Amino acid sequence: MSDPVRLGLRANARQFAVLVGLNALVGGMVGLERSVLPLVGKQDFGLRSSSVILAFVVAFGAAKALTNLAAGDLAERIGRKRLLVIGWLVALPVPLLIALAPSWWFIVAANLLLGVNQGFAWSMTVVMKIDLAGPLRRGLALGLNEAAGYLGVAATAFATGALAGTYAPRTVVWVGGAVLITVGLLLSFFAVRDTGAHVAHEQFEHGDAPARRRGLRETFAQASWRDPVLRACSQAGLVNNLNEALAWGLAPLYLAAHGASVRQISIVAAAYPLVWGAGQLATGWLSDHTGRKPLITVGMLVQAGALGLLVAGGGAFAASLVAALLLGLGTALVYPTLIAAVSDATQPRERARTVGVYRFWRDFGFVAGALIAGFATDAASPKTAIATVAALTAASGLVVAATRWQSRPALTPAPVR
Repeated sequence: MSDPVRLGLRANARQFAVLVGLNALVGGMVGLERSVLPLVGKQDFGLRSSSVILAFVVAFGAAKALTNLAAGDLAERIGRKRLLVIGWLVALPVPLLIALAPSWWFIVAANLLLGVNQGFAWSMTVVMKIDLAGPLRRGLALGLNEAAGYLGVAATAFATGALAGTYAPRTVVWVGGAVLITVGLLLSFFAVRDTGAHVAHEQFEHGDAPARRRGLRETFAQASWRDPVLRACSQAGLVNNLNEALAWGLAPLYLAAHGASVRQISIVAAAYPLVWGAGQLATGWLSDHTGRKPLITVGMLVQAGALGLLVAGGGAFAASLVAALLLGLGTALVYPTLIAAVSDATQPRERARTVGVYRFWRDFGFVAGALIAGFATDAASPKTAIATVAALTAASGLVVAATRWQSRPALTPAPVR
């Protein structure tokens, strides 16, 4: 006889811990590239155009955004665990493509597959943790999830930067990727259990299941422009990842152009996701108590100020490090809070699709950010690109501040937490 289905972090502690560890591996896949891949474009392939170098971020963001959109619908059709395993299987060719790449476009192709991996694997760890946690500790659950992912990003970003001084950067990336993919695939297949029963249990407790489920097209419209809270979250998520694309693709080149060493670049590249990741341990919990809107608004404005400091610092290491720390703080305030806000505004049975639409818009920010950063840098300067994104980030925070925010729905707690 199977154990009864219960919601809550304590009731599902073992499975939740497996998913937290798994998401650290998912994040580590992105962190492998964070310090060194833009430099590989210049050093190994002789690229000079920022737009061409940032094509790997465009490929990653487009693939991840579209995969996020599909993931919510597919999760309802084939199950969360199967989609998680598929996400890791898609990543298997990535280390080989990076190791043997005869041209930069093989690196771009590898990042298309990495985007699909992230879209399926990260989406499922997010959705499955929401399923397990129930409504009362949703912010805390998402804070733990995103913290694990971005601490994984920070750890591998620093490690690759440090090892790149001794080994070839490409070697560090593909060897690390092979290890992470192997462990992630084995954990997903053997240790993870599907959470569909938890969704049904929460919907039963919710008591007002929709007469029919929205299809993907209707959900897309609802989350993109019809519902004001979901619309505000989607635009904030998109602009947040404008910053992420800038930090990932342009910041290493910007610092290198001002004389920073690979080690200094790796410190800055790791500081941002380190604060971002660790900060979410507190901000996810905090949003359960203070509400979502204040943290999102303040977080976007802090990000804008951090990018302004990066411009004002002129590429100096100390100013860039402080800017990275502030950018991490602002993102920590925003990132888990946005997903929690989207989940608050959604029926349990429609959650996977709605979160998928939100994550589509959020990760489309990679595409928009890389294009803005690349073309603005080629046409004017890196400072112009960074200042443009800073202004967009401040405007996004003001949009959230101006949105009328509904209270979280009153949900009946499960008997056991």
